[in-house]
Order: sequence, then C-alpha cells, then structure tokens
Amino acid sequence: MTDKEDNGLSEPSTMAESDNPPHHQEPPQEAKKPDKINVAFSIWPPTQRTRDAVINRLIETLTTPSVLAKRYGTMPADEASATARLVEEEAYAAAGGSPNADDEGIEILQVYSREISKRMLEAVKTRAGSGSTADDAPQSPVAASVAASTISEEISSVKTESV
Repeated sequence: MTDKEDNGLSEPSTMAESDNPPHHQEPPQEAKKPDKINVAFSIWPPTQRTRDAVINRLIETLTTPSVLAKRYGTMPADEASATARLVEEEAYAAAGGSPNADDEGIEILQVYSREISKRMLEAVKTRAGSGSTADDAPQSPVAASVAASTISEEISSVKTESV
C-alpha cells in the first residue's frame, strides 16, 4: 500500500489516472460549476405573487396605525383595498417598459416603487382633504418602504426557492 492509501486520502486524478478512475469517485466538477451558476435573473416585471404582496402591504399600511395614519388617518378595509389595487395598477402602468439587459429591471423597479409611494401619498391626502401641497407634504418613507420591503422579501423568497 502507498501512503495515499494508508491515510484514506485521495488526490485528484492526473490525466494518466483518469483513464481508469476509481468507481467511488466522480471527476472533479469545480471547473464546470461557474457554467451552472450562470442563471439569468430578472426582477422586472414582478410576478403576480409579488404584485399581490405589494397590494396586501398597502392595505395593511392604509388600515393600521402607522406614521402615515397619524397624519392622514386610517381607511376602512374595503376602501383601502380599492385604493391599494388602484395605486399598484397605476404604478405598474407608469413604470411599464422592458428592462434593458444591463440593469435587469432595477431602474424600472425603482420607478415602480416611487410611483407607489407618490400615488399612495396622493390618495391619503385626497381622502383626508388636508389641503397641503406636495411641497409642504412630508416625503412618505412609510409608503416607499412598503413597496421596497415587500419586493425585497419576494426577491429573497424567489432566490431561496430557486437554489
């Protein structure tokens, strides 16, 4: 027996040894792994599941106590549902377009998120009849984070499911 056989360790096969590799070993795959990782991943357009999650998060934000609700009030569930669907549909249409190959939809997703934030703030301001203008209205970090966090969660779950 050789030293390699005594300690139970084996080294990768050389070209000469590869003609008769041992039956219990598979050829090294490290060189081929990058090919398998080369997976196209696009975040735009969002799946219907993601869009539904955004709508549900908007409904939750509109109907429960939040920073936005403190300033503009909460909505009843049926009104919040209609408002959330309209906000999401309009934001989706406004973002529109196809991503170019370089950004994989990131820029369009940012437009979508900004449109959701803008339209949600407009909806609650209109409902509240606050009369404040866009210049003196606070930027809604809540509305922006609603869309961003929902989309991030969905992307994370897609990555987990695809691995």
